[in-house]
Amino acid sequence: MCGISCILQLTNPAHQHTAQPQQNGTHGDAAVANASNTDPKRDHLRKELHESLEQIRHRGPDATGDWISDDCRVALGHVRLSINDLSPSAAQPFHSPPSHGIHAVVNGEFYDYDSIRAHLESVTSYTFTSRSDSEIIIALYLHYGLNFTEWLRGEFACVLWDEKQQLFVAVRDRYGIKPLFWTVQNGRLLVAAEQKAFLPLGWEPEWDVRALRDAGWNHDTRTLFKGVQKIRPGHYITCQSFGKVDERPYWDMSFPNKHLPDPRTPEEAIEGVRQRMLESVRLRLRADVPVGVYLSGGIDSSVIAGMVAHLVKEQNVAMGSAPPSERVTCFSIAFDEDSGFDESSIANRTAEWLGVKYLKKLMNEEELAKRFEDAVWHCEQHNPDLNFVGKFALSEVPREHGYKVVLTGEGADETHAGYPMYLPDYLREPDEAWSAFNTLPESERTNQLHKAEEAARQHYESIGADGGRYTEDVGVARRMLNSISTVSSMTAFQPSAVFAPWTSKAVPASDDAQMTIARNADGIARHHINNDWHPLHSALYVWSKGHLPNIFLTCLGDRTEMAHSIEARTPFLDHHLTEYVNQLPPSMKLRWIAEEKRFVEKWVLREASKPFITPELYNRKKHPYSAPTKYPAGGPLQKVLQRLVTKENISALGFVDWEVVDGLLKTAFDAGPESPGDARALRLLLVVGGWVVLGKRFGVKKAEP
Repeated sequence: MCGISCILQLTNPAHQHTAQPQQNGTHGDAAVANASNTDPKRDHLRKELHESLEQIRHRGPDATGDWISDDCRVALGHVRLSINDLSPSAAQPFHSPPSHGIHAVVNGEFYDYDSIRAHLESVTSYTFTSRSDSEIIIALYLHYGLNFTEWLRGEFACVLWDEKQQLFVAVRDRYGIKPLFWTVQNGRLLVAAEQKAFLPLGWEPEWDVRALRDAGWNHDTRTLFKGVQKIRPGHYITCQSFGKVDERPYWDMSFPNKHLPDPRTPEEAIEGVRQRMLESVRLRLRADVPVGVYLSGGIDSSVIAGMVAHLVKEQNVAMGSAPPSERVTCFSIAFDEDSGFDESSIANRTAEWLGVKYLKKLMNEEELAKRFEDAVWHCEQHNPDLNFVGKFALSEVPREHGYKVVLTGEGADETHAGYPMYLPDYLREPDEAWSAFNTLPESERTNQLHKAEEAARQHYESIGADGGRYTEDVGVARRMLNSISTVSSMTAFQPSAVFAPWTSKAVPASDDAQMTIARNADGIARHHINNDWHPLHSALYVWSKGHLPNIFLTCLGDRTEMAHSIEARTPFLDHHLTEYVNQLPPSMKLRWIAEEKRFVEKWVLREASKPFITPELYNRKKHPYSAPTKYPAGGPLQKVLQRLVTKENISALGFVDWEVVDGLLKTAFDAGPESPGDARALRLLLVVGGWVVLGKRFGVKKAEP
């Protein structure tokens, strides 16, 4: 892991507006292009670059590198978290031989790079100068041009400058595991791993109220701030000859035609998933530093831990630089036992069964409260759940024990249909692709659909969302989205339950969020959704294009991990694995167990993982990771939010009415046995409190009415 922060002077400042994509970076790197050749300009450029990198120093505390071209038009900088090849020869930026003029900075990890490097050495004359995985990008680009993206496997964001072609390229990984932002300010294209890196480069943040209102920050390329865009997962942007900025896809998810039978037996699919999972985990154990595992009480992280233990014990695979003779080390956090959200006892039993070392940190209310503001600053967006603060604290634990790398379980639910709210989508149509093995009678499907929708509504209410609003939004979504005929239950819920425009009386509730989701899918995807894909697969696609990269892989992923210089690796999102899983029929993911009259989520994953997990986890239902929502009045959390959510601070935002949020503090916290705290009020309060933190720390201008 590292950090990227880049600047490119556009030929015509007018492109500041025309070059930006229609509204619908991950390590510490910086690329800068400027027009002057004077030493003072060079000194100023380097000063800007290093001040930008200091904003994201947490992403790469081990070293800093930069490069500025002779004509001062381009500069690259990098802050390094040393993982592979700890020697100075792996320092970035990387450069081709001078005759080629290619320069690059990389954030993240490329897996299976030994075989890619061996291939390149057999077909090219390129001479590698390090053992770093990142250096393969130079040789791949020289040989394959922009097709080099096909060879990249892992989580990454990278920037490349081709002197001869005057071509600037910035690439983001397929699932958006690593962040990469861009904006145009004063005629300069800025690209960075985190938005805070733009602050020393002349950026003056302004709220994008429209993106908040219509959920664009969560479902398209927009952010909370005007004019700042995210590079989409599986896309790259180019800027040729300092001119127009273009964004192009290089990869997308695909699913099988729902009408075509799948001939695979259950046993074939189970073995196919198992072998690909083991390979994905094995590749992610490669490092020149020790590698640990995040372990919760859920099946996803437990599968990872179980497969790691198997590979270490049975196949003598090393966990990074730690020899196989050492025990696997797992890290976890524990909430208060009486909160109803603590899973550490299950994780502890799993660790004992696997024979691994288990280290955990207790996260009570006081610990959550004191980290809230820093966690928001690092995430750069609001969150209606304190689970992101828990993940922020969890990432302190491996660092405290000398670890830089961990494996984590994100992505399993999004590829294997793990959330209970996916069930209505599965039941909307029969599964014609696997009728030979599907155990759900067609006569039972409609009855189960009604039960599933009611269960989804109750689930939303149980986590503090508006169940009635969910029911209303499903209906709205079906009426409005003529461009998408099969609308996901989860899709309809996402904006309304906790992100709806409730914060201002002047901004009425609308259907804009649903339209944002519809527009985020391109025409090719909409064609498949309307004609070819089963509704479950349509739901998986929409969710993976919005909530997965913009919430889970952000607030519960890269941003809270890299805040403590921790590289987290996600085996479930290896594209060789997901491309296989995506092609499996819906009934392999959600399976009706006739003798028990119930559905099992992630069925094929459970079966593939059975040798590596406890019977308790094999039989356990999905429990989404969440933090407690009930806290007493007068406690540490209320005091923090009371300090943040004041009339003065709310006025400074410019888009929130004090009358709307006044009283939330009283409603959200437990005032005694007769007045329990309201979970929905707390979630709304966390969102507003997050906006206040961002407004103050970023120095955001007050939004205009």
